[in-house]
Order: sequence, then structure tokens, then C-alpha cells
Amino acid sequence: MPVKQKRILIFGAGVIGSAYAIKFLEAGVDVTLFARSNRFTALKEKGLQYNEKGAVKAVQVKVIDKLENDDVYDFILVTVRYDQAESALLALKENQSKNIVTMTNNSIGFASWLDIVGDRLLPAFPGAGGQIKEGILYARFPPKMLFATTFGEINGSVTERVENLAQLFKTAKLPYKMNKDMRAYLITHSVSDIALLSSLHSDHKIIDEKTVRTRQTAHQITVTLKTYLRAIQNAGVAIHPSVFKFMLLCPNLILDFFFMLWLRTNMVRDMLLPDYADSANREIVQLRNDLLKLLSQKVSSSA
Repeated sequence: MPVKQKRILIFGAGVIGSAYAIKFLEAGVDVTLFARSNRFTALKEKGLQYNEKGAVKAVQVKVIDKLENDDVYDFILVTVRYDQAESALLALKENQSKNIVTMTNNSIGFASWLDIVGDRLLPAFPGAGGQIKEGILYARFPPKMLFATTFGEINGSVTERVENLAQLFKTAKLPYKMNKDMRAYLITHSVSDIALLSSLHSDHKIIDEKTVRTRQTAHQITVTLKTYLRAIQNAGVAIHPSVFKFMLLCPNLILDFFFMLWLRTNMVRDMLLPDYADSANREIVQLRNDLLKLLSQKVSSSA
């Protein structure tokens, strides 16, 4: 079946889902967005609004707020936060689509997700970011050398559906990478998110911009990141990608300087927005709790 004839459902119309929807629509892919409440209404009435080089544009997209079990898609991309992933998969449990791509964090592994959707599960991680302000999407797709959509089978094999998904991304001119150890990749990435984002919060509130830019905050990221990287390594989880192995060996002084520069970027400035900070904090809390559960299971099994 040619890529342009494939039916794609993007389950979640936030930043990630909306950003991918625009790219796929531009490539001529048959895209449907699943949205709820105010977001569903806004998409129906105004289309998918987005910023492009300072100009606000809008594109019409099919949008639904209810999914029938026999409404079958070639791929369902689940683009929700980690703390919402299980409920999203439960909503898809009875749907007959064969490929469910979870484009979100994961700090514990796939057992609970497999219990819900079985071998339809294809883990991934998005290569996009940004924010939605007053209904308008401000999206970023970093260059492939920095970040790309990453996906792969749980067992590491390159299957027909992985190749079809890769072709879909190629058609949409979206950078992507196939990965043979998505479990290790996602756990390592979760560790980095826990270290980076938890350091931006204090008492469940975002810290002020002046404090964010201090070496004290950068050093907290360094120490937290190394602590968790050593913990997953000791638990038998491969550190992946390899850049994090370098960070583990890198002197604290150099990492502190690197994170001080990072804390001054526009990306961090976006993270300081209250709506993003609150939602990110909820995700990080669950990521950390599940990671600690994973580590405690490893300790118990080795005792």
C-alpha cells in the first residue's frame, strides 16, 4: 500500500501530536487527530493553527473525540505524556488497529503496556517539542544530528511494520532513527528527563528564572543525572545512547558548565511557562516513582 494511502490516527492533540499531524498532512498522508473537550472544539471550528516564521497559519484536519472499535488505522501514534499513557492504551484496547506506536517516555519497561495491547505495541520517542499558546502551536523539530524520532521493536528486530513506519517518516521529511534496544533507550532518556526537569522544581513549583541559571542548579542536575545513570547501570540496564556514558565519565566541573549553558537556552525558557511546568512535573513524578520501582525489583531479584 503506498504511503499516501495509509491511514494514521494521532491519539493526542497536544504539542507532539499536533506537530506530527502538520508534517504528515503536508506530505499527503491521511491523518486523523483524536482530541477531547476544548481542544476538540477548537480544532473543529478553527482547524489546526500553528506558527510558521512569525505568521499564524491553519490547516484543516479530521478530528474525532470517539474511536469506534472497527475504525481501523495502519498506525495509531499515541502522543500523550507518560502519566497518561496507560489510560490512552486502555482506550485503544478493543480497537482493531494492528500497530500502536507509543511516542512517550517509559522508565520501567513494557510489561503493563503489553498486558493491555499485546504485540501491537511499537515503542517510540518523539523528535519534536514546543508549546501551544492561545490555541496556536509553536513547534520545533531539531536537526537529526541533535535529535530524531526514535522507534523499534521491543525484541530489536527490523520488521516490515518498522520499515513501513520509517518510510512514512521519510515521506514526511521527518528525521528518524531505528533503535534495537528501545527499553534501554527510553529508561536512559527518562533518567535524563528526571535529572533535568526535577531540578527546575522546588516544592512542586517552578523555580524562578534567576535561580534556574545558577551553577547550583546546574550542579544539582549533574549529581542527579550521574546518580541515576549509575543506578540503572548497576541494575543491568544498558546506558543508551552512548553520549550518556561519556557524561558518566565526565568531570563534574565540565558537566556543570555544560548545564549552565543549557539552562540559558530558549528551550528552558519555554519550560518555565506555568502550564508546561505543571504538566511536566506530574510526568516526572511518575517517571521517578516507576524508575525507583524498577530499581527496587532488580535489588530484590539479586538478593
